[in-house]
Amino acid sequence: MTITVTSPITGTAQTGLTSPTYTHVVDMAPDASTGKQVAVTALGGTQTGVNVHSVAAPFTVTVNRPKVFRVLGKPNPTTGLIKDVPMNVYSVLTRKGVLPLAGQPYVNAMIKTTISIPAGSDVADSVNLRAALSAHIGALSQQSAGIGDTAVSGIL
Repeated sequence: MTITVTSPITGTAQTGLTSPTYTHVVDMAPDASTGKQVAVTALGGTQTGVNVHSVAAPFTVTVNRPKVFRVLGKPNPTTGLIKDVPMNVYSVLTRKGVLPLAGQPYVNAMIKTTISIPAGSDVADSVNLRAALSAHIGALSQQSAGIGDTAVSGIL
């Protein structure tokens, strides 16, 4: 994998957080053969009440690729169409221990982006694949505070 999350991660704008940064160390992904993981060990900026990674309250970011890559099948000899286009699925998962109620144990909040790529498009149309990823990640980054506000208020 060519993904290497550098430390610190510069966080995006969120209500109540000022210039957030997340220093991390390389950690063992749950499936080390197909994933990479980092654990947040220090915070920067103003993040009052935010905890770093611990056993009780994890703070990790994990990137996974498919265990087995799927390839494009042969076209139907009559129609020239490929009936089923398999998907190669990648994911990014952030786990963060949060309190459901004061005095209760931490429960993991899970934030996941799943990326399903049609087999063959990596070669046949990589520029449009990259454009889709660029727009998706850009929209998440642009709307970081709004998504956070919605997650807290329930108002879209």
